[in-house]
Amino acid sequence: MDYKKLADLLFPDVKLTKEDLEKKYPPRNLKDGAIVTRFAPSPTGFLHIGSVFTCLVADNFAKKSGGTFILRIEDTDQNRIVKDGIKLIIQGLNRYKIHFDEGVDENGVDYGNYGTYTQSKRKDIYMAMAKYLVSIGKAYPCFCTEEEIARDKAIQEANKELIGYYGSYAKCRDLTYEEVEQKIKEGKKFCIRLKCESNADHKIIVHDAIRGTLKLSDNFKDVVILKSDFLPPYNFAHACDDHFMRVNLVVRGDEYLPSIAEHLQIFNALGFEPIQYAHIAPMQKMDGDSKRKISKRKDPEANVTFYIEEGYPVDSVREYLLTVANSNFEEWRKNNPTANNEDFVVTTDKMSISGALFDLPKLNDVSKNVISKFTADKVFELCYEWASEYDKPFAEILKNNKEFATKVFSIERGTPKPRKDIAKWNEVKTTYGYFFKELFAPKSAEDYCFDLAKFDKQTLKAIIDKYEEVYVEQSDKQVWFDTIKHLGDDLGFANDMKLYKADPSKFKGNYGDIASIIRIALTTKNNTPDLFEICSLLGKEQVVERLNLASKLLQK
Repeated sequence: MDYKKLADLLFPDVKLTKEDLEKKYPPRNLKDGAIVTRFAPSPTGFLHIGSVFTCLVADNFAKKSGGTFILRIEDTDQNRIVKDGIKLIIQGLNRYKIHFDEGVDENGVDYGNYGTYTQSKRKDIYMAMAKYLVSIGKAYPCFCTEEEIARDKAIQEANKELIGYYGSYAKCRDLTYEEVEQKIKEGKKFCIRLKCESNADHKIIVHDAIRGTLKLSDNFKDVVILKSDFLPPYNFAHACDDHFMRVNLVVRGDEYLPSIAEHLQIFNALGFEPIQYAHIAPMQKMDGDSKRKISKRKDPEANVTFYIEEGYPVDSVREYLLTVANSNFEEWRKNNPTANNEDFVVTTDKMSISGALFDLPKLNDVSKNVISKFTADKVFELCYEWASEYDKPFAEILKNNKEFATKVFSIERGTPKPRKDIAKWNEVKTTYGYFFKELFAPKSAEDYCFDLAKFDKQTLKAIIDKYEEVYVEQSDKQVWFDTIKHLGDDLGFANDMKLYKADPSKFKGNYGDIASIIRIALTTKNNTPDLFEICSLLGKEQVVERLNLASKLLQK
């Protein structure tokens, strides 16, 4: 067989050569150890939180090594493309501070010297390399129809044979030049298949950057490398693209582990130096008593819009994902409490190979800690930004009370032990809404969380009325606190905790109970920031008004 003649028959208009491409896309001039990696999504739907995780890791590898991070759009499956898919991907990643050194922008415009970065526009490269493989006898045209492939598959299943296009089932592998020429004259469609030289019993040894040395089954199928529309499937496209973009590390999910052998065969056939892979274990969640991969269909937290709509700050999500990425991140954070999480260096040796359990309660804890370090101005800014999109009435309240709201968010902030009561912006109204007159509207005694099993309504009312009677605005917290301590002297409450602990039966309660009753009367809640700060912020008019309201509702 004159393979060069066959290649010219199949690709008469393809003049681009492998040598041309090697010259056009030369090795990068980077320092030793620099990592060139990429994120190569298909614009077929929403951005998965697993993709954000993978990108966060890949971006860290590239940036910390002085390398390059590439965005490449894999859109060869045109039937699955969604409108604005590229834009949604880029906007989602930008939100989480993941920025690419090369790739396409939101409008699909290239930036960088190794593009174009959209696969559907790289057809000439794939055809050139497919022609090259045919010309050296490592690939061939296949005219088998889908019906024929399906029929052979049914036979294989019935005979309990391995499924695929191989051996005697590879019916086009040994076609003569004349047979190929005749089929083309007849207008028959064809794809291009790799001529596999291995078998199902053969094992290969590969080194994964995360998982170490792996022993895997070799590929035994003559896989398709160019479809009948002359667009490549993932296996061939990524080999050509990664080589000519000079990628040296691919970070991807471990669902691609079974395809390593196939990818390496393609690299070897093309005469490319194989690249390094780092296969990340998928994020999992508990489903009953077992774990499963987070699902796009089943789990709202799979979609990055979930975190946006819930109001998780960007830094919270990044912070949490870094705890998932590396087992030493939390120790690093302890030693670097004020550092930007972008300063953390992700390493492969600290990555789990079993798959991290995605833990929303853990995310909430992380986020509470992150928000607790924000300034009051930043809390207002980010909360208002979120509310403007997802809770417009609350946004209007914040806008009309900006100075007051900022003071609310200032309570116990900037202290050695700041409050950690907010994990996301959709909790702010529930947590701090009582501060705002527009949102404070109890209708009955049941709207307050008084412990009616401990104190009857008469006792509660007596405490509230007494506080209203003696209340004056105070700038001195100790003077205010002394008032609280002695407020219940005539009502049977202990003003000395030692006396109370010595014999609780002698008292109705203690001054801590009094503070709690007043707290609930002013806020309806029993867990709030510092009561003195609340009184100071509300002001006398509001304090008195709320005490009166609680007293009236307790009387009904």
